[in-house]
Amino acid sequence: MAGRRNDVHEPAMALRSPLLEEFRANKARKWDLRDIFGYVVEFSGDQHGSRFIQQKLETATSEEKQLMFDEIVPNNTLQLIQDVFGNYVIQKLFEHGTQVQKTVLANTMEGHVLPLSLQMYGCRVVQKAVEYVLPEQQGAFVKELEPHVLKCVKDANGNHVIQKLIERVSPERLAFINSFRGNVYDLSTHPYGCRVLQRCFEHLPEDQTRPLLDELHRYMINLMQDQFGNYVVQFVLEHGKATDRAQVILKLRGQILQMARHKFASNVCEKALMTADADSRRILIEEIMTPKADGVSPIVTMMKDQFANYVLQRALGVVEGEQRERLMNLVRPQLVSMRRYSSAYSKHLISIERLLEKYSKSSDSVQDYAAI
Repeated sequence: MAGRRNDVHEPAMALRSPLLEEFRANKARKWDLRDIFGYVVEFSGDQHGSRFIQQKLETATSEEKQLMFDEIVPNNTLQLIQDVFGNYVIQKLFEHGTQVQKTVLANTMEGHVLPLSLQMYGCRVVQKAVEYVLPEQQGAFVKELEPHVLKCVKDANGNHVIQKLIERVSPERLAFINSFRGNVYDLSTHPYGCRVLQRCFEHLPEDQTRPLLDELHRYMINLMQDQFGNYVVQFVLEHGKATDRAQVILKLRGQILQMARHKFASNVCEKALMTADADSRRILIEEIMTPKADGVSPIVTMMKDQFANYVLQRALGVVEGEQRERLMNLVRPQLVSMRRYSSAYSKHLISIERLLEKYSKSSDSVQDYAAI
């Protein structure tokens, strides 16, 4: 059995036809697709056989593809779709088959789209089918999944299918988006749901996303602090409309220091500094430069904090004009003080020091140029 160590998905004593045994043993022979006709299903379920078929399908003649197709469809389609090696052969048929073959192949999946979408290998084939079938068949897939869409969204495999539908199917066919209403917080804080929502905001028109975004804004502060929700907020900051971005940044005002010190919200603070318009950015940076009622400078707190220091570094990178000089003048003496009194002069303080050096040089060169 020494030659089978890589076949971790195959039973140790898998019964193989003499032809497959010869194929696996005889690497010197030049094999062609025609050599395996009559054994296509068996080869598709074998690690080496599957790879061989995938390669050959890319350059096969129409006649060869049809002969292969006839061995698989309809009786062996569902079996191979869910097989660790067979699923790749079905995917190749969707890629290289005729439109009629793709339609027939997808027809054999109808009535089984939900269980296939929830299955590790089946979900890959469903995604591939969505890419290659005609709109009517895409619609049929959607209809099957519609009553179970939230289950799919929260499934490790099914969420990829829902994402693919959102990316590829015409929005008017995606009525299931309405079932996300009232569930936006729940989806945003879910490891798979947060990805699906981002695809919605990326691909769907305003009339479908606006109710979801309005709901999102109601929970913005909580979502910023969530391990998955923060990614949804960052997506809105980076790719959303200016009005939505402004709403997110407005929520940060007055809370920038608190949020900067939070493991997940600090990422949102960085993204806000990068994507804000000039006025909003100036206001946020002014907030971290203004001493609190107790006289403590937010900058000192941020420099010492494991998360907020990155927000301060980002602020140093994006600050402009006279505000840059003021910020650098506030940071510089604190660095000197911390170097003097702290034995643990940490990496992030060194990073801040380098940023100061970098921007001091660039600012000096601008002044030198102006003086010429």
